[in-house]
Formats: sequence, C-alpha cells, structure tokens
Amino acid sequence: MKSLLALTTLLAGTAQAHYIFQQFTSGGTKHSAWKYVRKNTNPAWLQNGPVTDLSSTDLRCNVGGQVSNGTETVTMKAGDEFTFTLDTAVYHAGPVSLYMSKAPGQAKDYDGSGQWFKIYDWGPSGNSWPMRISYTSNIPRCIPDGEYLLRIQQLGLHNPGAPPQFYISCAQVKVTNGGSANPSPTALIPGAFKSTDPGYTVNIYSGSMANYQVPGPAV
Repeated sequence: MKSLLALTTLLAGTAQAHYIFQQFTSGGTKHSAWKYVRKNTNPAWLQNGPVTDLSSTDLRCNVGGQVSNGTETVTMKAGDEFTFTLDTAVYHAGPVSLYMSKAPGQAKDYDGSGQWFKIYDWGPSGNSWPMRISYTSNIPRCIPDGEYLLRIQQLGLHNPGAPPQFYISCAQVKVTNGGSANPSPTALIPGAFKSTDPGYTVNIYSGSMANYQVPGPAV
C-alpha cells in the first residue's frame, strides 16, 4: 500500500512538473480549453507531458495530435492577432517558436505531414528566457488563404545531458484576406530538428546565450 501511494504521489508530481498550451485567443476572445486547439491523447495524469523523440510524428501536434479529435477551426484574417495560453506558466528555460502548415483541404482532416514554415521565435534576452503563461503574435499578412495548422512549441533545455523536452500544441485556423507569398524556408516534422543542432545540445548554464540559435528553419 505504501509503495502504491508513493507511486501515485510520484506520478502526480511528474504531471505537475509540466505544462500544456490549451487555450486560444482570437478577436479579443479567450476561448475555452481545446475548442480550437487539438487535445492530445495522453492519459489525464500526463496531459501536459512533453515529447522527446526527434523521429516521432508526435512532434507535429503532440501525442495523438495527427487527428482533429473534434477540434473546431477558427476563422481569422491574415494579420490578425492571436494568443496561446498554457495551464500554468512555462518554467523550464528554453525558446518558444510558432509554425504553420497549410492543409491540402480542411484543417480537421490534416495530419501535419506536409511542409511547415516558422513565423516567430522567442529566444533568450541575455541569459533570460521567455517563460510566460501566454504568447501573442499575428497571422502573417502575406500567406495565401486556406486552412492551416498553427503550431506552438516550447523547448525545455533545463536538464543538460538529457533529451530536451518539446511542449507542443496545434490550433486549427482558416485564413482569409491573405496574400500570395510562398513561405520559405520550410521543413518536415519530424526532420526539422537534429540531435546535433547547437540550440538543442546547448548547456544553458554554461556561458552566455547571446549567440544562441533556436532550432528549426529560419523564420
């Protein structure tokens, strides 16, 4: 009984040691959790757990995130502001990035297997990392109309020597009033991140982060 209690306590503590992007704000409205964000299929106690396998398709939109699971698609104009909000503020140091991938049809049917392009990075300022409870940016004005997966990623670099931790969620977005740009560079996920990337292998406690390079393609 004591062993079972200890295990339960350990698992609860493990879940509490993580975080998840679960809410999306558009048009000034903060929507309910998972309304426009794909919910992963982890068990409840691991709902906010990270992905660490660089070869896994779970890197796209988290575990089980290759399917919509009933997620709705929000309509936004190119240039509109949006915000991703977590269940608790980020507290593992590391960068935050935003990616988009255009669905060949409807976002709800898209598994994220196409090309991804990065639209924003939050890297370190000096040796201080952007650890917040929400992150705000804008849909690029230049991208074509259509439905997209809008992906947010926080990379936890807090444990040098162990695999960095990817905290990932994807929103489903329909873009209107867009442009005609062909975004580049692009990358596939998995494939965008290598175990040899300097921004992946770095020891954040050793030296200045002034020249830190966020993993993945350029914005």
